[in-house]
Amino acid sequence: MLLWLAKWLSAQEPAFTVFQYLTLRAILGVLTAMLIALWVGPWVIRTLERKQIGQSVRRDGPQSHLSKQGTPTMGGVLILVCIVASTLLWADLTNRYVWVALAVLVGFGAVGWIDDWKKVVEKNSKGLSARAKYLAQSLIGLGAAWTLYAFATTPAETTLIVPFFKDVLIPLGGFSVLLTYFVIVGTSNAVNLTDGLDGLAILPTVLVAGALGVFAYLTGNVVFSNYLYIPYIPGTGELVIFLGSMVGAGLGFLWFNTYPAQVFMGDVGALALGAALGVVAVMVRQELVLFIMGGIFVLETMSVMLQVASYKLTGRRLFRMAPIHHHFELKGWPEPRVIVRFWIISVMLVLVGLATLKLR
Repeated sequence: MLLWLAKWLSAQEPAFTVFQYLTLRAILGVLTAMLIALWVGPWVIRTLERKQIGQSVRRDGPQSHLSKQGTPTMGGVLILVCIVASTLLWADLTNRYVWVALAVLVGFGAVGWIDDWKKVVEKNSKGLSARAKYLAQSLIGLGAAWTLYAFATTPAETTLIVPFFKDVLIPLGGFSVLLTYFVIVGTSNAVNLTDGLDGLAILPTVLVAGALGVFAYLTGNVVFSNYLYIPYIPGTGELVIFLGSMVGAGLGFLWFNTYPAQVFMGDVGALALGAALGVVAVMVRQELVLFIMGGIFVLETMSVMLQVASYKLTGRRLFRMAPIHHHFELKGWPEPRVIVRFWIISVMLVLVGLATLKLR
């Protein structure tokens, strides 16, 4: 939106041309989203408290979590509003990648909102049924996957890039729709499973979004992409604005979500952020690198899958409680220790993911 204004003003005064630069708009996107979150956040928390939209706590979980009962939840709405507002302000709104990313973010956010509303407001402990939730996620994920496939203009957009190798490129053709679907839905649910401690999910999300922003910028630049042997996909550079907005909104939310949390994001935030990471990773052809950088999300998801499989097959549990962050809590780790150590692991994994740019 403001890009159009900048283009018009630059015709009158060349100094305004600076606002057309992608890097500056990305920085402004980060700052805009963060400042909106910090400004609107207290009002959102007060509103949630007034409407008694509070977190329910499992009685069979760590006893330290009982004090979280009633803490405002559904704060993910704040994150989504900040991302959408900042992206609409600073991004090129003629870019199809931006609109697909926004659609996935809002669509999965709507699914999470309905689930949270049923649990918290309507007091339905099951929330949205697993079948209905998965169906809704699948429809949105397949819609995004088909759109990206149908409007692909280069072979690279349907090719799987294997990290650490220059020439290992796997053409997927129509199978890219299936891969895209699994990446979007899988990442969405993985982030949701991770969102169990104060700030545990949001900072790794911010870190991965920032790293994907680097990939998006390089992938959309013909000079850098050729130099680094990564696919050049015109237009993906504009995703830096979307990802920068996600970083800013996430940091702004973390201000209120850090231990002890004043608000939780709920499914409305976790499902949306995970899906957004997934769809952007597909757009910049870094699905496998997302698997590396989002290793914490993978670990949390695998712990649940292994726990369920072990209990059904042998009647025994592998962990004291799943997802695995609860296992460490029940072993006696204080909550802040679990959170910070998982953050440190996320930093390391993101650095490994970025290293794939040169280690080829």
